[in-house]
Amino acid sequence: MPLWAVYGDGRRVTDGAVVAPRERLGWRPTIGLGMQHLLAVAAATLIVPALTGLSPAVTLLFSGIGTLAFLLITRHRLPAYLGSSVAFIAPLQAAQGAGLAAQLGGVLMVGLVLVAVGVAVKALGNRVVDAAMPPVVIGGIVMLIGLSLAPGAVGQFGRQPAIGVFTLLAVLVAVAVLPGMGGRLAILLGLVAGWLLATAVGALDPQRLDALGDAAWIGLPGLTGPQITPSVVLGMLPVVIVLVAENIGGVRAIGAITGRSTDGLTGDALVANGVATTLAGLGGGVGTTISPQNIGVMAASRVCSTATYAVAALAAIVLSFSPKVGALLLTVPVGVLGGASLVLYGLIAVYGAKVWMDNRVDLTDPLTLAVAAAALVAGVGGLTFSVGGVPLGGVVWGTAGIMLLYPLLRGLRRLAGARNAVPGTAVSEAAVPGTAVPGAAVPAPRLRARRSGGIGWQLGQK
Repeated sequence: MPLWAVYGDGRRVTDGAVVAPRERLGWRPTIGLGMQHLLAVAAATLIVPALTGLSPAVTLLFSGIGTLAFLLITRHRLPAYLGSSVAFIAPLQAAQGAGLAAQLGGVLMVGLVLVAVGVAVKALGNRVVDAAMPPVVIGGIVMLIGLSLAPGAVGQFGRQPAIGVFTLLAVLVAVAVLPGMGGRLAILLGLVAGWLLATAVGALDPQRLDALGDAAWIGLPGLTGPQITPSVVLGMLPVVIVLVAENIGGVRAIGAITGRSTDGLTGDALVANGVATTLAGLGGGVGTTISPQNIGVMAASRVCSTATYAVAALAAIVLSFSPKVGALLLTVPVGVLGGASLVLYGLIAVYGAKVWMDNRVDLTDPLTLAVAAAALVAGVGGLTFSVGGVPLGGVVWGTAGIMLLYPLLRGLRRLAGARNAVPGTAVSEAAVPGTAVPGAAVPAPRLRARRSGGIGWQLGQK
């Protein structure tokens, strides 16, 4: 039995259709889609080691190896690419004085702890994740991941606004007017178009062009072994919290895009990402996470075939042996990345809203609104506090707020409802606003329009 069944005639995908993870198109479009994934993640994957003193070539190598391991461990049920996690930037920079081997020891230990967390989730069952992550939490985290990336995309866009506008328009026009695969390759086409324009007008970074000219065509990635330094390891362990949040949100986002249940796969994803990060720590690369850029590409193309990710991973491994190609990918201007990222990151956030809609989350419930609103603003605003000298950003605090505060406050509300109930009467779960009796049908609220102060229309429950 082949690993991937060919979708339709292998060339055309009907509007609105989704190519499933275990399906693929013909190899020519599959390779094109795989290169789109690689281009989308390459700059972000290479910039993290560049900022932290690690080898970009080795990081690209283990990004490809880690992605292949992820696909195998999840049995090709979760289409995802593992790129460098930006959560490692601050602790790796803080540990630069301890040396490269000590930095890698911290990455290694983060990977091993993440594997242990994944094994625990698998052993305790999916009910642990379901209890901690009802639909309101799932959708909120997916939105949080997309929106938390918005400042970076806007910052890149603002540094080269003309190039960013051109790239954004190229992506949108490709989606609007190109039929079939052309529209599904819109991100790749926009990136290439913006890159070519920037080259034509001389908007490429001169230093990166010099590095491109000096780079060799073929070269072996320089592998380095780890060294366990307790102080570095302790400073890096909080990254595990970020990786758990990113992986859970990524798995839920993938489920929303593919239209298939990802129940029971969270533990596998955590184990697989932990294995990939462990391998990176053993050889000299940055720890990995499910890349949100590639989730955005998948949402735009609606091609969820793991074959495209396998192509991207194999290409990354091959390209890691060419310093020239790695230097070429780093010449992609920030304006091009910003223009494409406005679409990619926004798509992730929109799919979080889709989770809420599909599960009919009650957005008239004040508790749901308040907790979700606070968490989303924490992510978008980049709320950052340091714990043990390690700065933890909005994704961590927003995720913690949704996962911890929402069930805690729901419990307090039920308790308050029970205390205020008339003696001798029972308080059901459905009697508490924003909750429902398991298995019971929840009628959709009837909406009516009403004038609001003579300015516009509002929707109100009838």
